[in-house]
Amino acid sequence: MGPVLAGVLQLIALIAALALAYVPLGNYMARVYSSDKHWRVEKWIYKGIGADPNTEMRWPAYLRGVLAFSAVGVLFLYLLQRIQGILPGSLGFSSVNPAQSFNTAVSFVTNTNWQSYYGEQTMGHVVQTAGLAVQNFVSAAVGIAVAVALVRGFARSRTGELGNFWADLVRGVIRILVPGSIIAALVLVACGAIQNFSGIHEVGQFMGGHQQWNGGAVASQEAIKEFGTNGGGYFNANSAHPFENPTPFTNLFEIFLLLVIPFALTRTFGVMVGSIKQGYAILATMATIWVGFVALMMWTEFAHHGAALQAAGGAMEGKETRIGVGASSIFAVSTTLTSTGAVDSFHSSFTGLGGGITILGMQLGEIAPGGTGSGLYGMLIMAVIAVFIAGLMVGRTPEYLGKKIGTREMKLAACYILITPALVLIFAAASMALPTPPHSMLNSGAHGFSEVLYAFTSAANNNGSAFAGLNANTDWFNTMTGLAMVLGRFLPMVFVLALAGSLAEQKPVPATAGTLRTEKPLFTGLLVGAILIITGLTYFPALALGPLAEGLAS
Repeated sequence: MGPVLAGVLQLIALIAALALAYVPLGNYMARVYSSDKHWRVEKWIYKGIGADPNTEMRWPAYLRGVLAFSAVGVLFLYLLQRIQGILPGSLGFSSVNPAQSFNTAVSFVTNTNWQSYYGEQTMGHVVQTAGLAVQNFVSAAVGIAVAVALVRGFARSRTGELGNFWADLVRGVIRILVPGSIIAALVLVACGAIQNFSGIHEVGQFMGGHQQWNGGAVASQEAIKEFGTNGGGYFNANSAHPFENPTPFTNLFEIFLLLVIPFALTRTFGVMVGSIKQGYAILATMATIWVGFVALMMWTEFAHHGAALQAAGGAMEGKETRIGVGASSIFAVSTTLTSTGAVDSFHSSFTGLGGGITILGMQLGEIAPGGTGSGLYGMLIMAVIAVFIAGLMVGRTPEYLGKKIGTREMKLAACYILITPALVLIFAAASMALPTPPHSMLNSGAHGFSEVLYAFTSAANNNGSAFAGLNANTDWFNTMTGLAMVLGRFLPMVFVLALAGSLAEQKPVPATAGTLRTEKPLFTGLLVGAILIITGLTYFPALALGPLAEGLAS
């Protein structure tokens, strides 16, 4: 079997698995967030934190809950890293320095999981499990909660109430993320991923020096890393490491995990707003972009030049031979079109245009299908903008799901789509202009610029993957990427929740003969076009200086 055919067959198998999970998981999540019943364990948690899960919140109160909970998470994880040296199970590692502790705490709380350190040489068992793994669960649950609040904004009328943040958070963890991660971890252990609390072992010599391996609760963290679209790896090689991703099957299974919730949330959306077809329209938009990007990535990586690359069957530099070009391409696209950030290959080693596809995937706003929750609310914001554009073209007041898209709604949507590009371009420009940051670049020219552009694109979009080749463990990059992650996560949430509150207060508008049918293929095409055009106009100059220049020159 040729490598191209193998990649296509894996893609087909992945699509089939996602299709099988779509309806049951989407319906289940809709029931989770619509139920008025509380499990016993959930009642214990509410009592412990002093929250009343039955109290409805308007958007400012919901936002305060999100920000307060996240702030406590940052503080706890920062302190845990700073005292690591005196904790049991530290494996002899010292406490993490202040700049890196700040960067890592912010990274995991914002669902970014950017890592400027070697996991197996920096973090002990307690920080990995009680710190990083816990944030993998709760940060993903926060994203789903905000998305559900926006969906309620569309579904409700004549009220500003969006639900209860604490109930949404706890249910997301207890009813969705924990059960799913347990099943996923068992599958990974059965396939060869490690799960232990062993210490450091010397396993032999490597290039004249001693090679050491340490164990850890890898399978359990790997499960939620993918299922919650987190991406932080136990080891520096991330999902290219055989302890995290042992076989081609686990590689495909991990891609399935990182895609299944974001895609299934479109079904949840359709059920909660009372129109399954609306969910299918959003799903079709996400799937069209995702499949298109996968096809482009495979083409760029298989369209290799030179006898050596032809003999290898593809551009194999930076890719695992057990995984291959096709599966690496699917993983790279899936992880950058979501907010996962896990990698099974070095994106810096992709072809120039292939590396550009990974950057562009993040710059779309990670909405195809995006992260757990963040992908859905990002796509719904783009749907609001597409409806507004359509209204301008036909001279009608734009409406979406029976809600008028007026001046207030458009200002909030515009602020949402402007904040992340501003962060990416300003921080990247400052890093290239100042004398010290460019010293972190391994490469010069277009590829070196791509390293910096990728870093801030990844941070501001809460992706967390790295292009490789950039030494980000400096005070500048730890601080600036940390700020980009905080602002890129929580400022958009402000606009999302404010929009949700504005929509929930509206009176439904009855559909007329002139109402744009947003469940039809025409709207899907309009939405895809709006996403690509808006992103292209925003980022084209930067892409032209980096991956496009490199790709056209090769």
